[in-house]
Amino acid sequence: MNSFFSFHSKQESFRLFSGEHLLTMGIILTLCILSVFFRKTFQEGSKDRLIRFSLAFLLVLSESCYHVWLLSENEWSVKTALPLHLSDLAVFLAIIMLLRNNCKLLAFMYFAGLASSIQAILTPNLGHFSFPHFRYVQFFVSHGTVLLAILFMVVSCKFRPTIRSIWTTVLIVDFYAACIFLLNKWLRANYLYIMHKPGNTSSPLNYLGPWPWYLFSMELVMIIGFYILYSPFWFKRR
Repeated sequence: MNSFFSFHSKQESFRLFSGEHLLTMGIILTLCILSVFFRKTFQEGSKDRLIRFSLAFLLVLSESCYHVWLLSENEWSVKTALPLHLSDLAVFLAIIMLLRNNCKLLAFMYFAGLASSIQAILTPNLGHFSFPHFRYVQFFVSHGTVLLAILFMVVSCKFRPTIRSIWTTVLIVDFYAACIFLLNKWLRANYLYIMHKPGNTSSPLNYLGPWPWYLFSMELVMIIGFYILYSPFWFKRR
């Protein structure tokens, strides 16, 4: 049990696209497909409210357990544990979106929240936390639930993104990154990985050039990713 919760676990380091990673992604993908397939059933009567609150509760529980775990292991730090990475921020925004049934917030979450969560699931920076460590389970439960929450709200709100919403999200993310840059300088932290690349060898940033040029590459990749997320709606309109 100690090895399951220990921050300095002696388990094998996380391996990108290992059997357990592929299985985990397969489970999340299956749940996302099922949520779309049964979308009409979920919209019936009180089921909408029940599902929203259940997803929000799961996110609150997951994040609470994560921070309690860090505190219990004496590893909580303002330099690393604040929910300032975009995929971490998406967790808290998803909770607000679900509890308040906020369809206006969905435009930002569909692009920034969905893209950052997908990237986190595909190339997680988990270090030596491999399955079945607590951090591994908590990480994928948290980010996988964000995906389910966004897809559920897309159906519930009958959401239809626009080109304008893409560029509005880009501007918001850029402004947020500028604020985080100043905070990083003050804390000597590396939130959003805009001060230097993470030590994670599987990070896609390793293929985007040296600092600071990879920041411009990240911007381009983000915009392309947003347009890819927009494409299903574009084809449907066509």
